[in-house]
Amino acid sequence: MKLYNTMTRSKEELVPLTPGEVRMYVCGVTVYDYSHIGHARSALVFDVLRRYLTFKGYRVTFVRNFTDVDDRIIRRANEAGVAASEISERYIAAEREDMASLGILKADVEPRATQHIQEMIALIERLIARGVAYIVDGDVYFEIRRFPAYGKLSGKNLDELLAGARVEVDERKRDPRDFALWKAAKPGEPSWESSWGPGRPGWHIECSAMAMRYLGESFDVHGGGEDLVFPHHECEVAQSEAATGRRFSRYWIHNAFVIMGKEKMSKSLGNTLLIRELVKRHDPDAIRLFFMGTHYRNPVEWSEERVQDSARAMERFTRLLGDPLAAATPGGARSERHAAFRAQFESAMDDDLNTPQALGVLFEMARALHEERERAQTDPAARTAFAAGVAELRALGSALGLFERRAHASGPPAEVERLLAERAAARQRRDFRRSDELRGEIAAHGWAVEDTPAGARLTRKDG
Repeated sequence: MKLYNTMTRSKEELVPLTPGEVRMYVCGVTVYDYSHIGHARSALVFDVLRRYLTFKGYRVTFVRNFTDVDDRIIRRANEAGVAASEISERYIAAEREDMASLGILKADVEPRATQHIQEMIALIERLIARGVAYIVDGDVYFEIRRFPAYGKLSGKNLDELLAGARVEVDERKRDPRDFALWKAAKPGEPSWESSWGPGRPGWHIECSAMAMRYLGESFDVHGGGEDLVFPHHECEVAQSEAATGRRFSRYWIHNAFVIMGKEKMSKSLGNTLLIRELVKRHDPDAIRLFFMGTHYRNPVEWSEERVQDSARAMERFTRLLGDPLAAATPGGARSERHAAFRAQFESAMDDDLNTPQALGVLFEMARALHEERERAQTDPAARTAFAAGVAELRALGSALGLFERRAHASGPPAEVERLLAERAAARQRRDFRRSDELRGEIAAHGWAVEDTPAGARLTRKDG
């Protein structure tokens, strides 16, 4: 499997640090507002990467954070006259609902910045001790000249940054490009104690500290939107590698923007579309299909019409997955024809997650299965092959997060699907106690979980 590494600007074979195991960190949202489809695209890209790695047999540890202390959170809290934690809790809950509505699996670990302040302080102390960070009036800055490789991820050089970087003018800095690791306390802001005075962490230090806490000082994959390449991920590389002397992440994966009317979608431009509004008028699978129709490294222009086209395209799969003939027939082994579809699917996905090509394979497979169904009505052998083919189609689709709602004809509610996804994550990290608790919660909603070689299966409980 090859992935495009932003650091080397080339596709590289995925070779994890630990054979058979992939440790992955993805930057999550800053929780001061509802999530929009730009967030949805990024979350979906890394959900697909995680699912496909699992499909390939890797043990995946997936970490996605919440930034729950930030200027925007503080400003909104002060405007509302409430604690910053009240704002962040509200939007963390909303983000989880939004992602579950799109079938995005919950991360194995979802750390919050405010729960890891001590790890951030310890990391800053290491940087000060190594002489690459300095204290000014309770603030702490990273001195980029002490890290000569600064700019290697984004391709920017220090002179260009000095000429054109968007930095706040602060005469106390040794260099205007130096970035904040710690901000001294101000009235009306939450703060924590440190050896250099009360304050709160800068944005960049959060992800380095949380990634190291759960994945180690060096791990496999770090991901996020391409807007994070600079300065956020560039600063993460600098502070992490300056502290440890080790390569921080082996592969840096970035998805491109969602475009709205030829412009990048952003809250500052006022052209956002909220996830919670979109899922009211579009099938979530259609939204997933729409995004996967464009390669993750290419920008995608939002189109209501194209999402509607995706919904119609999903109907071809729906008819097959709900076909009574397939449901009533025990499936046999994969035929050579179906095995060839799997090989084509994997070849596409192994080439830097080429989802447009992989979807083309699924559509071709669906066309072949519709043809096979004609023979299956009268030929028992063809019927068995048809049932096996439908099962194979479902398995390949699940590697993309498709068809999961259609896997249960009686329609489990979104909450049950969310609990099932959380249980899968618990089992993956071998937290069987939590897995059993979630099984009980699912049962309380009237659904039973059966663990099969193909994965967990939901069935409605009698009565």
